[in-house]
Amino acid sequence: MASSEVDLKFLGNFATNLSEDHPLLAQQLYILLGNFTMLSPFVIQARKMRRLDTTRHTESVKAYSRIIWYAREALKVVEEYVLPMVASYSELKVLAYKIRASCYHLYVLFHNQPPISLKGGQVHTPPGLKSPRAKLDKGKGIDRGSPTPPERPSSVQPTHPLEGGPVGGVEIPQPPVEFAPNFLVPAEDYRPVALKCFQEATALAENLLWGSHPLRLSVKVEFTAFLYDCLHERDRSRQLAKATIAEVYNAQEGMDDEMFEDAAQLVSILGRMMRRGLGGGDSGSTPGAGSSGGRTTSPSRFGGNPQVAVPNLGMQNPI
Repeated sequence: MASSEVDLKFLGNFATNLSEDHPLLAQQLYILLGNFTMLSPFVIQARKMRRLDTTRHTESVKAYSRIIWYAREALKVVEEYVLPMVASYSELKVLAYKIRASCYHLYVLFHNQPPISLKGGQVHTPPGLKSPRAKLDKGKGIDRGSPTPPERPSSVQPTHPLEGGPVGGVEIPQPPVEFAPNFLVPAEDYRPVALKCFQEATALAENLLWGSHPLRLSVKVEFTAFLYDCLHERDRSRQLAKATIAEVYNAQEGMDDEMFEDAAQLVSILGRMMRRGLGGGDSGSTPGAGSSGGRTTSPSRFGGNPQVAVPNLGMQNPI
């Protein structure tokens, strides 16, 4: 998501550089920067809880609710204020479209209906929603046609229709219990809209930025994670990571030291994404969280064989 170090760095730089020429846009960028700075710890917490037991959703409704609220507010700022004002800024335009895709990515991960599992083919009940079958089986078993007991007069005085309860002698059916954050955002299948947003951000990144630009790599990193975790298209995810690394090594544009360090971190994650799910001690979780390592690059800055000279640097979780 947009709380990666690279995205936050570019977001802060854009906000600072535009503060005089475009103060309204700069103000909205600062809002997004603060939003994602506050959001990041909750996303990390929720994903760590999932990794402890990948067969169920985390029970932290509070964390889920905060994630959905921050994502909703960021999406509102991006769609209503930022996107209409970034047509003439190529890098910022790519970042804005990437942030929009990231918000829908969060919806898919933590608020999708049907829920998304970290393991393909499994669908789990969201936190706060109990299975009706579990209610029937608890203690008393299932009714198998026992005779109806004789009706007894009730000692409870009937309630007035305006006081709640039955109205006009007809029992009102109770609505099903819903997942707590539904009052923030309706629970539905957000995978199609998230996929469309990632495709638009990827197309912009490929048209406007060179192959080794950190923002272009950031879009591809999260798109590979989305394909793997949310759509369970694992071969497609690995192929995208492999193709992106090849684009980096074939890029001829020069970079300063800071952009090179950012690109090296993202290429490191793409290298792990390219091998993800193929064995060799891979945990199956999205690479990048809490990892660290030494830097290994070729003398020509990404020149050479992309299968071998993959930088080994860690960064925050890309989603």
